Amino acid sequence: MRKAMSSSIATLYSIFVTVFVYLLSLRLSKKYPSPFTTPVFFSTVAVILILLASHVPYKEYLPAKGLMTYFLGPATVALAVPLYKNKAILLHYSMPVLGGMLSGSVLTVGIALILAKVFRLSNYIFASLAVKSITVPVASEVAKIIGGNQVLVAGFVMITGMLGAMFGLKLLTWAKIDDPISRGLALGTISHGIGTGEAVKEGDLQGAVSGVAMGLTAILTSFILPWFF
Repeated sequence: MRKAMSSSIATLYSIFVTVFVYLLSLRLSKKYPSPFTTPVFFSTVAVILILLASHVPYKEYLPAKGLMTYFLGPATVALAVPLYKNKAILLHYSMPVLGGMLSGSVLTVGIALILAKVFRLSNYIFASLAVKSITVPVASEVAKIIGGNQVLVAGFVMITGMLGAMFGLKLLTWAKIDDPISRGLALGTISHGIGTGEAVKEGDLQGAVSGVAMGLTAILTSFILPWFF
């Protein structure tokens, strides 16, 4: 009974810490805009440090993670709202969008191949790196087919998404790419769901395009990679 009670307290504590830190990161990112105050980066680092300081092991954090992850389903479905609002524009630019996703998917695999050759990476590391721009559930399944390592896959996917969220929009602005369709397409194709979260904050059209790109890129890459390997 005591063990169950402490487990419940740890779960509630973990949820409180995660939500509080995320809300704090939203305020900080608005007041002090920087790649390092991007909510996904700041929240990840802050939650890890707080859990370490309060001696809450990851095993005790897992139930809270499971509960919060459950709500990713409705959140993902909510991406259909900006998609529906902008369906006419998306249909009008369907061919350029598809072309961008295809070229982006091929390019991410090509970059992984170049890195593997330059650093002489083993085949299973290369396979794990090649799926870095696909959302985690799809990347995990594709990695099983092509011989990737599940732990490395999760790490590479999260790092790719986090870097895209932190620097993606700023790099696009630096490159003077201000078209909302192009910006959303780039984030969704390269940085999957984490990048899409940033695209949604910038605008409905960017979020709609990024959501489409995230889903279709996963499908395209899941066909390209097994054939390539």
